[in-house]
Amino acid sequence: MEPVRVITGTAVPLDRSDVDTDQIIPAEWLKRVERTGFGAGLFSSWRESDRDFVLNQAAYTGASILIAGPNFGTGSSREHAVWALTDYGFKAVISPRFADIFRNNATKAGLVPVTVPADVAESLLRAVEADPGLEITIDIERRLIAAPAAGIEASFPLDDFTQHRILEGLDDIGLTLRNQTAIDTYETTRPAWMPTSA
Repeated sequence: MEPVRVITGTAVPLDRSDVDTDQIIPAEWLKRVERTGFGAGLFSSWRESDRDFVLNQAAYTGASILIAGPNFGTGSSREHAVWALTDYGFKAVISPRFADIFRNNATKAGLVPVTVPADVAESLLRAVEADPGLEITIDIERRLIAAPAAGIEASFPLDDFTQHRILEGLDDIGLTLRNQTAIDTYETTRPAWMPTSA
């Protein structure tokens, strides 16, 4: 996982609430055994059935931020939803409210969930619809989101531990490897009768 300090980019306005993980990445995509290639399946049911769906619009090509309505990431606990978003190129999702499991999966994979008040999310959605080139900056260290050209700025909550993980690029393996010296010491003093990984 790469460290993330500031995300600056354009956004996709997904004006829908209660978006669940099956809508983010439909079940037929879950047969893959790799962690890559899921971007093609992101919102694939909507992309295939609606030519005007926002991800099908050239104006939003290359956006690195997704703005959604409340209750984003509800439904089953599939990490694939986060993998699809990051594989597609999103670095952050902005919403008034996230499902807890989705939010947890996102922070462990380097996708920044930015929780903002409903009026801020609505203002951002409308501003991006009006100007697809609108630049948005998400500052993890300052816990601040801003779209200066639209006159929008707001703080967002992020607990200290999650902020630290994102700033340092620490997934669960990275957190464990911070204890490498203690692990190595334990392994050298471990009784010979215990199982080994060799």
